[in-house]
Amino acid sequence: MNLMLKTCLAISLLTLTSQAEDPTVTLFLPEAPALKLGPDSMRKPEVATGTVTEHVWQNSKIFPGTIRQYFVYIPAKLDPTVPAAVMVFQDGQSNVDPDGNIRATVVMDNLIASGEIPPMVGVFINSGELGSELPKQNWKARNRSLEYDTLSDAYVRFLMEEILPEVSKKQKLTNDPDQRAICGASSGGICAWTAAWQRPDVFRKVVCFIGTFTDIRGGNSYPSLIRKTPQKPIRAFFQEGIDDIDNEHGSWPLGNLQMQAALKFANYDHRFYWTKSGHTSDEGGALFPEIMRWLWRNK
Repeated sequence: MNLMLKTCLAISLLTLTSQAEDPTVTLFLPEAPALKLGPDSMRKPEVATGTVTEHVWQNSKIFPGTIRQYFVYIPAKLDPTVPAAVMVFQDGQSNVDPDGNIRATVVMDNLIASGEIPPMVGVFINSGELGSELPKQNWKARNRSLEYDTLSDAYVRFLMEEILPEVSKKQKLTNDPDQRAICGASSGGICAWTAAWQRPDVFRKVVCFIGTFTDIRGGNSYPSLIRKTPQKPIRAFFQEGIDDIDNEHGSWPLGNLQMQAALKFANYDHRFYWTKSGHTSDEGGALFPEIMRWLWRNK
C-alpha cells in the first residue's frame, strides 16, 4: 500500500472529544493536508485509453416501469475471449466522467497499464427513473431510494439477471466473486454493501463512500447484523466525512462509526478512512487509486 495512504489511515482514526464549555460530544480529526487528485487520476500520454459506450435499459422485470442509462468501459487490448474481472458503479454517470470527482476509467486505465490491478470491465449504471423518459438529474431518479436503500437482494439480482448478462454479450465476464467489485456513494454506497452482503457468491469487493447507514429503509440495522451473523467473505473500503449529514433519518458519521466498530468486532477485511468533509465524494475521488490498489491486492 502506498505510504500516503498508510500515513493517512494512521492519523485518520476517529476521536471523541468533549469540551468543558460544551458537553456535546463531537467528532474530531487531527490536522492533515487536504486531499487532492494525484497523477493516477490524470490522463497519461503513454497509457492507452479504454472505450466507453453508452446504453439505455428498459423493460426491467425486477424494477418494472423504469428506464436508465448505463455505460460500459472496456480497457485497451482486453481479450474478448477471456472472462474479465468486473466492477459495477452505482450513479454511473458521475463515476464514468473523466473530468469528475472519481475519474474511475482514467484510474483504471493507468493502474491496468501498470499491472497494479487486473484488466477489468467497468459497468457504470444509473438508478431507475419511472416512466419512459430519462431523468434530467440522475441522482434524483424516482426509483433511486427503492433500488439503493432497500436491504433486499432485488438490486443484486437486477445486476445478475439483467445487466451483467447483457454486458456479457460483447465481453465475457468472470463468474469468480473474488474478481467482482461494486462501488457507490451515499445511498449507492449502502447499495454496494447490500449487494455483497446479500450475495457474496456474486460480489466480494466493496467500495463505499459516505454510506447511508441510517434509518431510511433500515440501513441502521447493519452494525447489529454484522455482529450477529457469521462472517462473510467480503473485503470493503469505506470513506466518511465527520461533517456529513445529520437529519431526521440519523447521523451519517455515527452510522459509519457503528459500521467501523462492527466490522472490526467481526474481523472483516476492511479499511475506514475518515475525512474533514461533508456529503461529498471529492475525498473519495482523491483516494480512489489507492483504494483500487488495496481492494485488488492479492493478499
